[in-house]
Amino acid sequence: MLERTALEQLLSQTLEKLEVTKSVDVSDVKGLGFDATCSLVVLDRDGKPLAINHDGENERNVIMWMDHRAWEEAEVINRTRHDVLKYVGGKISLEMEIPKILWIKQNLPETWQNVGHFFDLPDFLTWKATGSLSRSVCSLACKFCFQANDQERTWNDDFLCKVGLVELTQDNHQNIGNVVLNPGEPCGQGLTHESAADLDLNPGTAVGTSVVDAYAGCLGTLGCSTGISSIDGGSSPPNLDKDKCVHGIETRLAMICGTSTCHMALSKEPLFCNGIWGPYYSTMIAGYWNNEAGQSVAGKLIDYMIETHPALPQLKDISRKSNKTLYDTLSDHLKIKAGAKNIPIEELTKNLHVWPDFHGNRSPVADSTLCGMISGLTLCSGLQDLAALYLAVIQALAYGTRHIIESLEASGHSIKGIYACGGLSKNQLYIQTHSNITGLPVILPDKTESVLLGAAMLGAQACKYYTSEQVLEAMGGTGSVVWPQKETFSYHEKKYKVFKNMLEHQKLYREIMNN
Repeated sequence: MLERTALEQLLSQTLEKLEVTKSVDVSDVKGLGFDATCSLVVLDRDGKPLAINHDGENERNVIMWMDHRAWEEAEVINRTRHDVLKYVGGKISLEMEIPKILWIKQNLPETWQNVGHFFDLPDFLTWKATGSLSRSVCSLACKFCFQANDQERTWNDDFLCKVGLVELTQDNHQNIGNVVLNPGEPCGQGLTHESAADLDLNPGTAVGTSVVDAYAGCLGTLGCSTGISSIDGGSSPPNLDKDKCVHGIETRLAMICGTSTCHMALSKEPLFCNGIWGPYYSTMIAGYWNNEAGQSVAGKLIDYMIETHPALPQLKDISRKSNKTLYDTLSDHLKIKAGAKNIPIEELTKNLHVWPDFHGNRSPVADSTLCGMISGLTLCSGLQDLAALYLAVIQALAYGTRHIIESLEASGHSIKGIYACGGLSKNQLYIQTHSNITGLPVILPDKTESVLLGAAMLGAQACKYYTSEQVLEAMGGTGSVVWPQKETFSYHEKKYKVFKNMLEHQKLYREIMNN
């Protein structure tokens, strides 16, 4: 048995806390699925962890998805202008795995000499569970530049050689995977005896081929039926209720919003959009292409603004005494301030504007060097100042989503509704603001953990309980709708013009300083 890494120990501890196998007969558990972030796991030829740091600490063998160390390598790759890059919006992101692997080769020679396997974290988990070295087309196509379409699946060796990674082509691409499966297809022979013991399940229990966590959230969200209830938002709802689960799915934008935000759009034909990843084929739903956009920081940015503000101690004290979350307390103060001024809440940010790319822009500008911007700061540092900044940040994130939607529609998509899940989907202000700024209804699944539901769908496919065509409708559940408030549209049109001008101003300032 291999010695467990810190990651594996943490996973095992988490599994021990689960009650599911204690409340049901293990023979009733027919399948399970895994999702995880698109972080890079590095192992040696014996499956042991290898250091991805200059300190040589092998326990630290995972490069987190939002790690931006490989920006120079990404630039080197983009300068090749290889045809492969058209499947990642024209420019590879430094958050993807190929730039990170190139960084390892150029900076950690000892690790490079001993590498046996590069895994995307979801595939690492299915390997640990089943012993199978198979990979998911989701991880490979979306994060490793694997070429998959309706005609063939293959690594592009010319691309790998031109970017300086000829070693990955050796031994039939053993280091990066040569058995590629669709999401939900069975991995190996199911759970190994060791994994089954850890999970208190039966050996051989089916394990579905994994997906990246955002893709699991998309699976768990897009199948949601909207015929149950409607949250009053102020406009007449279009007739979305009668849509069957898969009918009209190409008009739905999945928004998985948490630390970062991913925006997913499906199509039956490949649609190419500059600055937006994809199109990727069958990486989520068999037979569909998808484009993936996103914001590198969303909830992380909101928390950063709150945690670094001088009014944080006051906010915490009030929230504790009122038994409310920090976010609810800030929303309360926005209502108080708007009421005192006799203006709508939205207009509290009339002179306060934010460009939200504090960790670079993933989509649709695709520029990791962009920085955050705030216009309209004063010497005020109290709680109402923090509340206004909180609102301005949420609005900026929603303007970013509108920017993404406009880019998707320019490439051929037609978005009619946003299907949201993740931690931020529980924030009423965030969701209503997105609906108002995009002018679209936002659908919220009644099931609160859509990402986990998406992983469960993979398990249901693996044990042949549902096909990939059936699983969305069968397990998608129901939800409610937040409608846009039309009276806010004119205000947000003005703010959106400021938002786009801030991008041009940042570019102009850089040009001035660089000259």
